[in-house]
Amino acid sequence: MKLKIVEYPDKRLREKSKEVTAFDANLHKLLDAMHPFMIETNGIGLAAIQVEYPIRALILNLPDEDGNQPPENLLEIINPVMVSKSGETTYQEGCLSVPQFYEDVKRCDTVKINYQDRDGNTKTLEADGLLAIAIQHEMDHLEGILFIDKLSYARRKKFEKEYKKLQKERKTKKSAK
Repeated sequence: MKLKIVEYPDKRLREKSKEVTAFDANLHKLLDAMHPFMIETNGIGLAAIQVEYPIRALILNLPDEDGNQPPENLLEIINPVMVSKSGETTYQEGCLSVPQFYEDVKRCDTVKINYQDRDGNTKTLEADGLLAIAIQHEMDHLEGILFIDKLSYARRKKFEKEYKKLQKERKTKKSAK
């Protein structure tokens, strides 16, 4: 299965993802393809909507102390529901769908979610720190929200200007090849 990242400002990133109802071979195939693709693109999280599948599915694989992302640490989260969140933290976030841009974003420090695994089994996960931040970031994708939407008006305007410049540079490089 060949995947590609949907990049901002593509309108598909603003779609609300649909609930997963079939926990079948097609879902498994997508999840199995998403993990190596996320690793290859240097991500720690990936929502299905980012690879052209508007379903409520996401994966997370935080790096360990050595910077590795072993498959046994992979989290596959289907149909997540936020149960509770608390605290506040600020973290510099990036996104595979908004390449080469990083910005400080305020998030809750701890979260608790209910979700289903690839086989439809119900699970609960409590997280804090980077895992909590990543969960919130990826769950936002399922609602059509990007991390840049959380920026102040002034920072958002600055982002728009910088991003247009970056896109222009990327197009120039591509046409020079």
